[in-house]
Amino acid sequence: MALNFGLHLEQKQRLIMTPELRQAIEILQLSSFELNNLIAQELEKNPIIEIKEESPDFNEVESKNQEIDWEQYFQHNEPYYSSGSINYEEQEYSQENFVKDHTTLKDHLMFQLNILDLPYNCRKIGEFIIESINNNGYLTIEIDEIAAILNENKDDIKNILDIIQSFDPPGIGARDIRECLIIQLKQSQYWDETMEKIVGLYLEDLANNRFQTISKDLNLSFEEIQNIKDFLKTLEPKPGRLFSGKNEVRYITPDAFIREVGNEYIIIINDSTAPRLEINDFYKNILKSENSSSITSKYLKEKLESAMWLIKNIEQRRNTLYNVISAILEFQINFFKEGVKSLKPLTLRQIAEKLDIHESTVSRATNGKYVQTPMGLYELKYFFNWGIENQNGNVISSISIKDMIKDIISKENVLKPVSDQEIANILIKQGIKISRRTIAKYRDELGILSSSKRKRYE
Repeated sequence: MALNFGLHLEQKQRLIMTPELRQAIEILQLSSFELNNLIAQELEKNPIIEIKEESPDFNEVESKNQEIDWEQYFQHNEPYYSSGSINYEEQEYSQENFVKDHTTLKDHLMFQLNILDLPYNCRKIGEFIIESINNNGYLTIEIDEIAAILNENKDDIKNILDIIQSFDPPGIGARDIRECLIIQLKQSQYWDETMEKIVGLYLEDLANNRFQTISKDLNLSFEEIQNIKDFLKTLEPKPGRLFSGKNEVRYITPDAFIREVGNEYIIIINDSTAPRLEINDFYKNILKSENSSSITSKYLKEKLESAMWLIKNIEQRRNTLYNVISAILEFQINFFKEGVKSLKPLTLRQIAEKLDIHESTVSRATNGKYVQTPMGLYELKYFFNWGIENQNGNVISSISIKDMIKDIISKENVLKPVSDQEIANILIKQGIKISRRTIAKYRDELGILSSSKRKRYE
């Protein structure tokens, strides 16, 4: 076979993701918190950008895929605002919502340790033990390991651990759930021989409502065992979490609002989740006055182009979010009028086809985004779900079926709770053909126990 050298022309098509396209995709899928962080970073890096303070002008500006005419931009100074994303300046939150207690679990335990009159070595052991307690309040290291690390006597370590286990909150410093319950029971003076046997030997049987074995071995009635279980459920299995929540600020700012005005629903995009940006007048004037070939002019033009792409992509995100929410509102209009039972099955493809965009765009636009509605605050992903067809040919969403299951269980006789098969039979009578396994799956997703574990005794 002969080998020859030669030149050949070929035409190939390749999809190249430009930095601008990559930025647009990134901005679209960011949550409001992440987007605000990105804007803050860009404000630090790019001196040309600043946050627009005054009320925006909602004239729509057409974006063109061509080189930006800077002079025309300066003359009009119109950012890319959408006619659909009307916003009102509202104070949706107060700074008081962000006030939090900075006392951690370790701080709380250290304070109780420091007010005790202990020798130096005992205090050192106590500090080490406290540092080894996790956020749930459990000791994550064995006494033998502490003794080896600190080169201290095991009895001294056990005594200090006993002291720490007497601290607030009750149950702190336990090494497992049984010890945690025992500490709380002793502190509440409910500790006796019966409790010792139940917690030590029959805790798993108690959790699974297997009362026969406990009743036979301890000579207790089912009602007595039920009362013991009810009391144990009032104890805290994770004493440390009483403090973990105090150090986290959980505040969801909705990306949009759906308001009911008369017989219509309007969509308002929340501008606080993505502040509107504009070009700083000072640098704009410098760019006009500078020679186009100067280093300053080249630098400012580069920053201006970057700023324009950022502004455009943020406005494009706003428009896409508005369009997606509008489509969801149209599909799920009965939900906003009648509630969860009227929620229809909906897929990303249906929204994508309606808006003539790709499914991945819809997925990015709904990822981590929230909307405040007359029915409450919902993640946009909530409105997408599968469904089951009933006997009339209508499709009922899985969320609606879960709501029906929850309603059936809430009305059951606790002495004889309905089984998964009985729930399936009830729904079949209502025209919804569903299997027992699907009922069990939906019940688990709702966090509802099985009928055997829900049963109570007189």
